[in-house]
Amino acid sequence: MILTNAPGLTPEEVERQVTFPIEIEMGGLPDVRQVRSLSKTGLSHVVVIFEDNVDTYFARQVVFERLAQVAEKLPENAEPELGPISTGLGEIYQYVLEAGYYCPQHRQLWSAEAGDCPQCGVRLAKSQYSLMDLRTLQDWVVSPQLRRLAGVNEVNSFGGFVKQYHVIPEPALLLKYGVSLEDILEALEANNSNASGGFLVRDWEQINVVSKGLAQAADDLGTIVLKAEQGTPVYLSDVAEIEIGHQTRNGVVTKDGRGEVVCGMVIMLKGSNSKHVVDRVRSEIPQIQKSLPAGVRISPFYDRTSLIQACVRTVSTALGQGVIFVVIVLFIVLWDIRAALTVAVSLPVTAAVALLLMGWQAVTANLMSLGGLVIAVGMIVDGAIVVTENVARHMREPANRDKPRTTVAFQAVVEVARPVIFAILIIVVVFLPLFTLESMEGKMFKPLALTVCFALVGSLVVSMTIVPVLGSLVIGRREGSSRRDFLVRAIQAVYTPVLLLAIRGRWITIAVAAAVMAGAFSLAPGLGTEFLPPLDEGALAINVVRLPTAGTEGSARQASAMERTLLDKFPEIETVVSKTGRAEIAEDPMGPEQSDLLIMLKPGYESISGRDKPQLVEAVGREVEAFPGIRPAFSQPIALRVNELISGIKSDVAIKIFGDDIDVLVGAAERIAPVLAAIGGAEDVKIEQVSGFSQIEIRPDRRALARHKINIRDINLLVEAAVGGKVAGSLFEGQRRFDVQVRFPKEHRADVEAIKKLLVGSPAGYNVPLSELAAIAEVEVPAQVSRDDFRRRLIVECNVRGRDIGGFIAQAKRRLAPIEEALPEGYRLAWGGQFENQQRAMGRLRIVVPVALLLIFVMLFGSLHSFKSALLIFFNLPFALVGGILAIYLLELRLSVAASIGFIALFGVAVENGLVLVTFFDQLRKRGVAPREAVIEACRLRVRPLMMTTLTTLMGLLPMLYATGSGSEIQKPLVAVIFGGLISSLALTLIILPTLYVLFNGRTAPCPADLPERA
Repeated sequence: MILTNAPGLTPEEVERQVTFPIEIEMGGLPDVRQVRSLSKTGLSHVVVIFEDNVDTYFARQVVFERLAQVAEKLPENAEPELGPISTGLGEIYQYVLEAGYYCPQHRQLWSAEAGDCPQCGVRLAKSQYSLMDLRTLQDWVVSPQLRRLAGVNEVNSFGGFVKQYHVIPEPALLLKYGVSLEDILEALEANNSNASGGFLVRDWEQINVVSKGLAQAADDLGTIVLKAEQGTPVYLSDVAEIEIGHQTRNGVVTKDGRGEVVCGMVIMLKGSNSKHVVDRVRSEIPQIQKSLPAGVRISPFYDRTSLIQACVRTVSTALGQGVIFVVIVLFIVLWDIRAALTVAVSLPVTAAVALLLMGWQAVTANLMSLGGLVIAVGMIVDGAIVVTENVARHMREPANRDKPRTTVAFQAVVEVARPVIFAILIIVVVFLPLFTLESMEGKMFKPLALTVCFALVGSLVVSMTIVPVLGSLVIGRREGSSRRDFLVRAIQAVYTPVLLLAIRGRWITIAVAAAVMAGAFSLAPGLGTEFLPPLDEGALAINVVRLPTAGTEGSARQASAMERTLLDKFPEIETVVSKTGRAEIAEDPMGPEQSDLLIMLKPGYESISGRDKPQLVEAVGREVEAFPGIRPAFSQPIALRVNELISGIKSDVAIKIFGDDIDVLVGAAERIAPVLAAIGGAEDVKIEQVSGFSQIEIRPDRRALARHKINIRDINLLVEAAVGGKVAGSLFEGQRRFDVQVRFPKEHRADVEAIKKLLVGSPAGYNVPLSELAAIAEVEVPAQVSRDDFRRRLIVECNVRGRDIGGFIAQAKRRLAPIEEALPEGYRLAWGGQFENQQRAMGRLRIVVPVALLLIFVMLFGSLHSFKSALLIFFNLPFALVGGILAIYLLELRLSVAASIGFIALFGVAVENGLVLVTFFDQLRKRGVAPREAVIEACRLRVRPLMMTTLTTLMGLLPMLYATGSGSEIQKPLVAVIFGGLISSLALTLIILPTLYVLFNGRTAPCPADLPERA
């Protein structure tokens, strides 16, 4: 982010003189993905987006080098600087400084309202700290102490008044004493500095020589001599008032309808752990509070850890419940407490291995990584179940009664080792293509994929080492113990006749299966699509846009009125903070016509009035829209910043119109907006405001200037200093530094008529009114100029509520096709916002999914050494899709990136059972058993491990399926796909797969010559 203040330049001039030269230089940098910009009055905001793999400090270095090259092309006083080393989500902690009432005897007590002290009954005293005092405390006390904390890159101050010393010349006195503004500026610069004289050597000592000429107070400025006539000096105080004032501000912060406050925003260093940084800030705030005056309080209103803790709490609860459900299933299905404990032990050991590997790879415990453990909790016992069940079965066979336990356990492990190892490795391999995801989806789902892989690798090690050792020690060898397993016997009593019937009518079975599959696939086109489900942040954000001519003060008053209305009518709301305009570090370059309302909701707000989030948004929208002259757009704090980070907008969907002529762009946008608003689901439709901004233009008449021998520089200096105010040095108060600004009194710059009367000095010794030297008029100019990929662009944006974004955009594209075709040559439309993310992610997944399928088949062939058997198991995948599609349809979810990744994970999980079963089919056939009998025997012996592996996975996923806390929205589509797919793939594995095996191998005789010795 490159920020350049260009005082006095209109948006078009900023674009031409500042933004465009910087853009051109940035375009040739290595690994640049996108360059976009925004030019507003006096501000250029250029964003350079690099590829994800580019080192941040390398990127900043090459940008610095290019800025050095372009510096000479920029206007005077236009100095570009880079934004903080952070991300669009770097604002992790926000607070306000408030002055209220305090007790003189109990200074820690603070109240926003007048009253008596509850401890001693003394009347509360009111703090005398003004908004300027609060801003000074923020800039020179609070901010420096927070900025020194590890992981804090910047503390941005917003609101209040930045203190300045104002030199206010009186035009009449300037004429009287024959002094010009230039004389004042030069005198201030020449009489407010220190100088070093080196040092003097005296014997063996040296003494520094310093000229102390810095002004120490306003009185020092007043005694500066401007000129002297006949020995009589003219002091600055003779022609100007010197007083404390404030910097012209571009933004205001209000809170809870009680008026203005000073806001601080802690910006995290890119790559830091947000929870650790916030914890440091929270622990430092009480220490800083002690150093503040009585009656001044730091009040946090946004804390990222609240959302982090809510998300982690959601997945941690689901993880704990999943473990409990898995253990219960183990005891019920195994019906052997020793065998069940053997499998259960693998859970904590595997989790410990996964956590160690996560620490090794610096994967933090967050929503996605813990979500990966939730997904894996049912899978990590699969190998242990198969091994334990086979060890138990071998222990109970009469033929193994006299063999040592270790020998029996070893033989049992060898029998299932190959399918177990390959089954787990297949799931791991399936997750590997997810590491190719990029941008936002890559950052979100790579921790999940890593955690799942770590857990599965740990489960493989545990299943092949610890589980068989424990099994050989604790599993009983009694023959009759299996008779107590009434659940498995009941399942077999139902399952075996159904299997025999399916094999007997194999063609009917296949036809029914194909019909079910076709019916499920027919639902797929009707599934809505989106990038990711919205995360409930426990807060709302409303971007309010007014007319371009709206001023800071009026916008702030309206924002305060909105705050009071919302707090009065909605008990769910805890606090409302409005940010109008922009801060000094303009990460969000809003104008005074825009406000962001951050609405913090109370915990468990749904139970207060019975309204869920959509209902609350609708109700709040009705109240806000009742205010005249505004256009609100609803979002959430993080979502708002993410959308802005993606496309420079604050809505879900953006239609970008590219071209050169702003009028043509506006005309196209005005045709697009009503069409977009008429589409179902479109909310908060608005056109980016680029017109309707008024400014007073002073156009010098060069012939008139020539007659009076006046330069344009003289007019520019007058306008810059007398009207706008020009900084002419600084004044120090201890370590605090404040600008000294020269500016005419307000009555001499209040309107066009006053500006016309300003006098410009001629070298001939007389003064000329500005109106005789220039045409002065109020005109309408563009409010801002936006650029994207080196072209001007205008955005029509909207939010989508009540339907999927993919379906909405597909419909919008059809409706807008005639408008797009009618655009003049050189103009085009492009789509941005979340849809941009969705397109990129789905494009990558179109490559990743076939790669995952290919890897699955290669692993299957490597395990079975049979193309036919590998292909047979591969038929399991379409049936897994059936369940996933039905789950999305029945739960009214949408096909998102999370759901697509769920399908990829499902492919690996669904293959596992088929691999175990087909491997046993082949083993029995090699022993000389006919295909039909081999299938029936294998299904009878493997029904319990198959049921257990599926049930444990399902039970491990179940808590995440019904979870409702923050973060569950992201995980639910992924979990639902795996859950539904496992159910359908289990039906295939137990019914369709055996039927297909008999059909494929019915005419193939067993090969006794190849039979291994039976274990």
